[in-house]
Amino acid sequence: MTSSITKDDETPQHEDRHDMADRLLRSSEILSYDPVQEVDWETPLDTDYHGTSPEWSTLYGTAYWAEMTPEQQRELTRQEAASVASTGIWFEMILQQMVLRDFYAKDPTDPAFQWALTEIADECRHSIMFARGAAKLRAPAYRPTRLVVELGRVFKTLAFGEAAYAAILVAEEVLDVMQRDWMRDERVVPFVRTVNNIHVVEESRHMKFAREETKARLEGASWLRRQINAVVVAGASYFIVTSMWNKKVYENAGLDGKRAIREAKANEHHKSMLRSSCAGLMEFLNSAGLLTKASHWFYKRANLI
Repeated sequence: MTSSITKDDETPQHEDRHDMADRLLRSSEILSYDPVQEVDWETPLDTDYHGTSPEWSTLYGTAYWAEMTPEQQRELTRQEAASVASTGIWFEMILQQMVLRDFYAKDPTDPAFQWALTEIADECRHSIMFARGAAKLRAPAYRPTRLVVELGRVFKTLAFGEAAYAAILVAEEVLDVMQRDWMRDERVVPFVRTVNNIHVVEESRHMKFAREETKARLEGASWLRRQINAVVVAGASYFIVTSMWNKKVYENAGLDGKRAIREAKANEHHKSMLRSSCAGLMEFLNSAGLLTKASHWFYKRANLI
């Protein structure tokens, strides 16, 4: 993934990356949270609240949604929030392994090395926070399909450089846009709003690092390398995003699973929400040369473009 920055390297590019890592470290010292203390884990779940903004539900805007009772709608959004959180845990574990592998045996006095460990520590806390949140939402353990889990195993082992960082960025950006809506929405259960706020604040630093590392790794990259990595990133993005809403959420919310899956798959409102949330991300990938004709197929299939 990322190469560490040595003190002996005095090029402007490496000075900028050194300074950026140092700024991120200082920011994390000033603005970081302990979910154990910040999140209200003790108050019983109030089922009068949603788990996500209703507009982000996969069934919002469908005929089925209009037929559902308010209680069913709220239960569905709570199950969907837990599903998104569970997918976040899965990918954060992939991220941690890639970063650890990348910084293995590199200069520990380097701010980039220390930032990498800080990011891993953040992700560990986030994963525990998401796990506790899903449990409080009374949801089961939602996991990607076996195929996606095994593909993730391959990806975390082989991905490096811009392919790893750009894929990390996609996962973080999609979550960020959704969670910014949820954390401000008073219809969402208060403890989930706190969880989202913590994640948004701390992930903003991770996204900056991922963007800068993606750009740095692509400097001087050949046309062929960009073409290959564009497809790798797009493929990873497809499996990440399509795993966020587990099909089991519908039956667990007391709905007709087959009908719900059918209507969710055809839901143009949800597709539009995803596309609008990814506008800035797609602009960045295009500027980096990672939005190619071949990669478009995956992004369209995932409704990201």
